[in-house]
Amino acid sequence: MSCQFLFLLLLSVGVSAVEVQRPRGVPLSKRQFYEEGKPFTCLDGSRTIPFDRVNDDYCDCQDGSDEPGTAACPNGSFHCTNAGFRPTFIPSSRINDGICDCCDTTDEYNSGATCQNTCRELGRKERESLQKMAEIAKEGFLLKQQLIHEAKRGLEDKKAKLGDVQGSKKDLEAKVEALRTVKEAAEQPEREAKEHHLKAWEDQKALIQKEKESARMAEVFLELDDDADGFVSVPELLSHSELDPDADGSFTEAEAQGLLGGVDKVDTAAFESIWSNVKEKYMSESNADTPAPEETSREEINEPVSDNESDQYPDDDIPEDEDDDDEEDEDDDRDEHDYKIPPTARTEEKKDDDEGAMPPYDQETQNLIDAAQKARDEFDEAERALREVDDQIRNLEKEISFDFGPSSEFAYLYSQCYELTTSEYIYRLCPFNRVTQKPKFGGSETNLGSWGKWAGPEDSIYSVMKYEHGTGCWQGPSRSTTVKLTCGKETVVMSTSEPSRCEYLMEFTCPAVCQEPPNLEISSHEHQEL
Repeated sequence: MSCQFLFLLLLSVGVSAVEVQRPRGVPLSKRQFYEEGKPFTCLDGSRTIPFDRVNDDYCDCQDGSDEPGTAACPNGSFHCTNAGFRPTFIPSSRINDGICDCCDTTDEYNSGATCQNTCRELGRKERESLQKMAEIAKEGFLLKQQLIHEAKRGLEDKKAKLGDVQGSKKDLEAKVEALRTVKEAAEQPEREAKEHHLKAWEDQKALIQKEKESARMAEVFLELDDDADGFVSVPELLSHSELDPDADGSFTEAEAQGLLGGVDKVDTAAFESIWSNVKEKYMSESNADTPAPEETSREEINEPVSDNESDQYPDDDIPEDEDDDDEEDEDDDRDEHDYKIPPTARTEEKKDDDEGAMPPYDQETQNLIDAAQKARDEFDEAERALREVDDQIRNLEKEISFDFGPSSEFAYLYSQCYELTTSEYIYRLCPFNRVTQKPKFGGSETNLGSWGKWAGPEDSIYSVMKYEHGTGCWQGPSRSTTVKLTCGKETVVMSTSEPSRCEYLMEFTCPAVCQEPPNLEISSHEHQEL
């Protein structure tokens, strides 16, 4: 309710009264059209009649203006003077109907109804109510002035802080670049030292591998040299069918001679040159003498220890649950016993075990690593501080440029939230951010809209907030909320409703929307019409 309207209402109900003579049911504003002793012209201009036909209980004018005080015209209206309260109009059909519509009882002048004049009591109560509202508006406006003052000071502080933060950003940018240089300078010797250490380890592993290869080659030579004459010959090779180059089941002398490089026999030195032809396929005689273990079926691996348990069900009648348990057991067995690990994987593991792990860095290399890590940590910390400063600048610039009202009176609502709890939900309004709804007794939060714009009428745009693009309704639009702001001493969410599907309405009071009240001193010399 506007302050001007409050003023007019207080003015209308709180003045002394002087009666002005006029026909019954005629408002003072139309007194000049009803001059006794002169012909009366219908207010719509349709005809003119003698004045004694006004209020004669017969409708002469089409607009009903000749019968303001009777029920003769169906479209007429009766003016209730209501001295001490607010004047009003009622349909002429209610005149003398036995029901008191006017608080001054003037509508029942000839019905015999017993009516009591309640205008002064109604006026007193309304004056008290309006006076209270006027006081709230006045106090709210005073609070608004404080909010404007605080917002102005806060804006100046934010601008000053923005300047300081922008200055610190330049220093941080220079620091980040300096630390980047230090980091890169420290990482170069670190990288070189680590590469040197790795190369030394690779060389050592290669040497170990070469020694192992030489030892294996010597061992194989001795195994192939059946007559121990210091040579490996074609007949000696033929005793190892696994060396057959084409694996066709027929290892010929020509194929054996080809493996030896085209000669009939080779000594230790020459065997080294043809070692690559032999090493991949050669099977040691010691391994060949040992019978290969029979492959154990998965069923045997998972076979229970107890004979009774193993015979409990025939193979074809095992329950489904039992099958599931067996599959789980098989997975466990594979995890615990490396079930069917590929031979290549075993070889690689054994190879790594034989060569051992890379030795720790020497002290000089470790010092370089520590120095580089320290430089990285300091650089990362400076970069993180720079990012935080950038965030600060963005937030400050957003607050400084945000539309918080003509005098920034709504700035105090920023970063605040206000709740209203109903029988089912907890509604949460975070001005300039979003509106949410959460079930009172547990459940997920629903977004009823994010800040959109000021959406009041042109002459009062800051009286309505619009929040849009909330959580979508099932087979419906996205939720949205309209927040209507009214003047109040406190900042409170008063009510919430859903007038249309997925469209919510909130009533929100705050002092920032209060307007300056007019002078409500009512002159005792002002009069109300009678």
